[in-house]
Amino acid sequence: MARYTGPAYKQARRVGFSISETGKELARRPYGPGQHGNARKGKPSDYGNQLKEKQKVRFMYGVNEKQFHKTFVEAEKMTGIHGTNFLRLLESRLDNLVYRIGFASTRRGARQLVNHGHVTVNGKKVDIPSYRVKVGDVISLKEDDKKLKVVNESLEKVTKRVEFITYDENKKEATYVRLPERNELNADINEALIVEFYNK
Repeated sequence: MARYTGPAYKQARRVGFSISETGKELARRPYGPGQHGNARKGKPSDYGNQLKEKQKVRFMYGVNEKQFHKTFVEAEKMTGIHGTNFLRLLESRLDNLVYRIGFASTRRGARQLVNHGHVTVNGKKVDIPSYRVKVGDVISLKEDDKKLKVVNESLEKVTKRVEFITYDENKKEATYVRLPERNELNADINEALIVEFYNK
């Protein structure tokens, strides 16, 4: 299945959830896209709710269905709560952490930075967006790329970072210091519904 490259706002409105976590997509039009987006719909089924929850998280992290399910299966083999482990694995993706650091203003932009070879992990270039960052790994940019206009503009917009990342302003590098706690992740996600969806 090819990766979706259409409008992110349309995706967000389809699932009624801000996939950028800013709320901008739903500020003006808090209803579905298209001609009948504002029409009254019936009560969704349990399956419909579970599917919608899965799509919310998949759209948010920009992961295709195959990768998404593979990550879900990996989380199942870990000790602890399945849903929380699943979100932790998604948060540990390199493209997501590049976004969390502020090198890019969107996850899509972060994926592009990684794909184009601008990002390093522990001093080595990594151009795979799905690369699993380990606790203690240092994420930075190649020396020449630290002057990129798009990166600096994005960094200027950062007002607050997540607590599981530490950032060195002078070196323009960040360390993934620990796995995130569930209460540090999006409270509007009900990961239990995703577990139910796949365990049917």
